[in-house]
Amino acid sequence: MGHHPQQVPPAALPVDGRGMIGNMRTAALVSLSGAIDFMCFPRIDSPTLFAGLLDRERGGAFAITPRETHANVKQMYLPETNVLLTRFMTGAGVCELLDLMPVKANAEDLPNCVLRIVRLVFGRMTLDVHCDPRFDYARGEHEARAVEKGIGFFRADGAPPVRLLASVPMQIDGRGACATLDFEEGDCACFVLGAGDGLADIEANHDEVLSETLAYWKAWSSHSTYRGRYREVVLRSALTLKMLSSEEFGAIVAAPTFGLPEAQDGSRRWDYRFTWIRDAAFSVYALLRLGYTGEAQRFMKWIAERSRDCSAHGQLRVMYSVDGEDALAEAGLTSLVGETPGQVVIGNEAREQIQLDVYGALLDSVYLYNKYGAAISYDGWRHVTRTVDYVVEHWREADHGIWEFRNGTRALLHSRLMCWVTLDRALRLAEKRSLPAPLARWFETRDEIHREIHEQFWNDDLQSFVQTPGSATLDASTLMMPLVRFIGPQDPHWIGTLDAIGHELRVDPLIFRYTRGSTLDGLPGTEGGFSACSFWYAEALARSGRVDEGRLVFEKMLAYANHVGLFSEEVATSGEALGNFPQALTHLALISAAYQLDRNLDRVHVPWT
Repeated sequence: MGHHPQQVPPAALPVDGRGMIGNMRTAALVSLSGAIDFMCFPRIDSPTLFAGLLDRERGGAFAITPRETHANVKQMYLPETNVLLTRFMTGAGVCELLDLMPVKANAEDLPNCVLRIVRLVFGRMTLDVHCDPRFDYARGEHEARAVEKGIGFFRADGAPPVRLLASVPMQIDGRGACATLDFEEGDCACFVLGAGDGLADIEANHDEVLSETLAYWKAWSSHSTYRGRYREVVLRSALTLKMLSSEEFGAIVAAPTFGLPEAQDGSRRWDYRFTWIRDAAFSVYALLRLGYTGEAQRFMKWIAERSRDCSAHGQLRVMYSVDGEDALAEAGLTSLVGETPGQVVIGNEAREQIQLDVYGALLDSVYLYNKYGAAISYDGWRHVTRTVDYVVEHWREADHGIWEFRNGTRALLHSRLMCWVTLDRALRLAEKRSLPAPLARWFETRDEIHREIHEQFWNDDLQSFVQTPGSATLDASTLMMPLVRFIGPQDPHWIGTLDAIGHELRVDPLIFRYTRGSTLDGLPGTEGGFSACSFWYAEALARSGRVDEGRLVFEKMLAYANHVGLFSEEVATSGEALGNFPQALTHLALISAAYQLDRNLDRVHVPWT
């Protein structure tokens, strides 16, 4: 899957030179040099424990690295699991490093931790182990003290300590811990890093814990109903989404990271460790499509709670913390600087924005879940009705939109489109389930939005729909028009738009979010192609009957996955990964496009519904 980096010194590792492990509580990135250099703890949206990915000097990491500087490295997931295997190879020896966060079915008592198992399978090798935590985004103080079977990291603020237990002796090294492994064939060491009771049991029974975790992931993978031509990449996407979901709350975060720049000059660094309502529809669709009704149901329950808690007149937040509380306020960090200029921020200012497209995403997910899952409750429908009525009142307003513009609001096509979806899905649901609703008013509004999109957002010179009325700005979010069934995929207006996007926003398979130009979003730096848009484009081509073209875009995009099949948010024209990593939305768009391509290539005719 993609290229395999060879002999990569830690300093030169690209952002996506990493695999991800997780336990549905938190997640960690493990680099090709054997370092866990990004991990938030104890939750995926908690402050960082390791952030060496952002700042090698100050961020902290837990590295298990061969002393030989020119070891070849291969990294892979054990089949159908989220257990990561990193292999170091030299002329003198071959070493295997297994990384996982223990999980098992019905595991209330399992501690929240990382398990690392190192084995020498051939020859001899010396490895250096360095565990150097930096609490609270590298702002917190702590000291390292010996504890039974390892080292404890005790925090100055009195928060529970994090402990590192090992099957080999560890030494304290400043505020960190270290060890040297002089290994010969057959030697093995194990390390457990985490908090809570039961860490010693995991260290003592690491092989059993490994087996249980493998069994958990294989059982989960076996529930996938997808049997198409892209089984491996679709399953890897599903496994990644599962790691980005919260066992406790049912929410799915957009990415496990923050602060990774979307522009090559180091700017545009946002925090994605939140749940966007917008991603809800994509998530529910993908999970239901793959047969994961349990996950879809838990996410719908989470969404229903947000819908119930929304303001009296039906207005929703754009995004929430994993637990459903308001997302963190945006603030710059001075503790993590990194090599490239551009301030690292935590929290997200978008929480204050108006994004009218979220209602369409909400209603689409409710509709899909009703169609493939369970019928909506009386109270649930009351909350939905309130939200639909809110859209009836407000759909004409300017907003910040799907791309979260930071230089003011405007009348946006994608927001109007998703307001149309809000009414369309509500009407379908009311009719299918014979639910009470002000049907006449809803029908009237739906038709009005439909007319306005065709009349106000069509540019005759470009023969294309445009981002705002009277502009010549193209916008890749327009690709959603046939995907949400607003327009027929063969409609001449749609074909014109598809051609215009292909001509103006495309570089090879990469699709940029909108006509490039620094004034548009009021932000510095030039961003890369937006990976999810490329998969939407591939799907739109396939739906429009240009299946071979769509397939080629799809297959070319697959080559931008990293060595273990994970996708970043964006890709530079030079091919490097940009933005937060891995990104849920990209994997969701991949699943949807794979489904559509299979249907077209198998010549399955799906009637218009």
